[in-house]
Amino acid sequence: MTHPEQDDRLKEECGVLGVYVPEQEAARIAFFGLFALQHRGQESAGIAVSDGFRVRMHRDMGLVNQVFTPEVLRSLPGHLAVGHTRYSTTGASVLRNAQPIYCQSLVGEIAVAHNGNLINARELREEMERDGEHFETTSDTEIMARIMVRHMHSGPEVAVREVMRRVRGAYSVTVLTPKVLIGFRDPSGIRPLTAGKLGEGYMVASETCAFGPVGGTPTHELEPGEMVIIDSQGMRFARGHDTEPGGMCLFEFIYFARPDSVMYGTSLYTARERMGQTLAKEHAVEADIVVPVPDSGIPAALGYSRESGIPYREGMMKSRYIHRTFIQPDQRMREMGVRMKLTPLEDHIRGQRVVLVDDSIVRGTTTKQIVKMLFETGAKEVHVRITAPPIKFPCFYGIDMASKGELAAAVMTIPSLCEYLGATTLGYLSIEGAVEAVGRENGRFCLACFNGKYPISIPPDMSKHAFDDPPEVGQMAALANGQLRLID
Repeated sequence: MTHPEQDDRLKEECGVLGVYVPEQEAARIAFFGLFALQHRGQESAGIAVSDGFRVRMHRDMGLVNQVFTPEVLRSLPGHLAVGHTRYSTTGASVLRNAQPIYCQSLVGEIAVAHNGNLINARELREEMERDGEHFETTSDTEIMARIMVRHMHSGPEVAVREVMRRVRGAYSVTVLTPKVLIGFRDPSGIRPLTAGKLGEGYMVASETCAFGPVGGTPTHELEPGEMVIIDSQGMRFARGHDTEPGGMCLFEFIYFARPDSVMYGTSLYTARERMGQTLAKEHAVEADIVVPVPDSGIPAALGYSRESGIPYREGMMKSRYIHRTFIQPDQRMREMGVRMKLTPLEDHIRGQRVVLVDDSIVRGTTTKQIVKMLFETGAKEVHVRITAPPIKFPCFYGIDMASKGELAAAVMTIPSLCEYLGATTLGYLSIEGAVEAVGRENGRFCLACFNGKYPISIPPDMSKHAFDDPPEVGQMAALANGQLRLID
């Protein structure tokens, strides 16, 4: 069962990677690569490997280091691998939906890992079931896997093009066959994917931050509708589909991707600093210190401080481990909310006029608790500054966020939201300011959650749990898979 204080952050998406490393153990490299992508999903993790003949796979609920022990990694021999860290955006968070998804094809076994969300999943699944297809999961990833299975005998390029022809939505995908590693990105380019070198081999990953820890070098950010094919002949790129309207999700730059990643040729840390600088220009205020909400607010707070001349100071310390405990807090501890994760530094806060910098406000409950905590610690004023524009519309492209009626900026004006938060003032970065900070033109981004302009049309019955069992069955399945919380 979820609770408001746990649920008032944008949920991570998924991370995918693939490695081709002749004469090396791909599973071990994939293991460390997934660590660098753990921020994109913490519900489950999986790795599939091939030794050139057979595909083997292990996946389970939990974090990467919980799922993969040395013994498990030794049971996954091979020089090709794909890996996945998951936060569920279609299909419940249960073991059968953990990825990679495994299927049999005429050319052998395949494993598919996917970041994103398909818009026409229900329509495709019903059509394929009428044709006799039997699905084993409630994940939209399996739809892509089964389309590929039907066409893999004609070659990987044909299979990928058929996927792109039939599915609509956001997807960055890595695919493993016994002898080939494939990566491809949706025609709108909403989710990121980068390819590069890894010693004498090659690598594909959601973010560039996954390359460094394993000694890889990112060399090519896949274009929308582009695929990469890696085998014994090397790495080659091909068009899978013409580019369509859309662009990279702006939230990758604001919050989701790691600050040490590079996208569109831009350092995300630098982009976030620039967002803070622009925020200081758009919403200047007289104050004594600039304080970030750790850790995501740090680069923007530094930028705000630099532009405004107001000193930067840490105002709270973050517990980096308590949020992943599998022992649920009791009701009294849940009511403590952010105090379980953030400890205020009283000597820094007391008597100060504080500019509080964070990346986003979803429902507002977490921000409200932080503002209250700062006032209780002795702050004279708390001026909230947010580097994301107001979130007014839900995302259907791979980010799990609240429904429109639960989004604070969709149901309240900025003055009323400021009053709800208990803040002295409230200021959001403009859409134009956020885009300018990244350094690319407006047409290169998906801005749907800010302006309601969805580049890929959304069916009226779109739902994250479109194919799941009724709630009671889904809850029982979750418990049967070893989860310690019920799925709502």
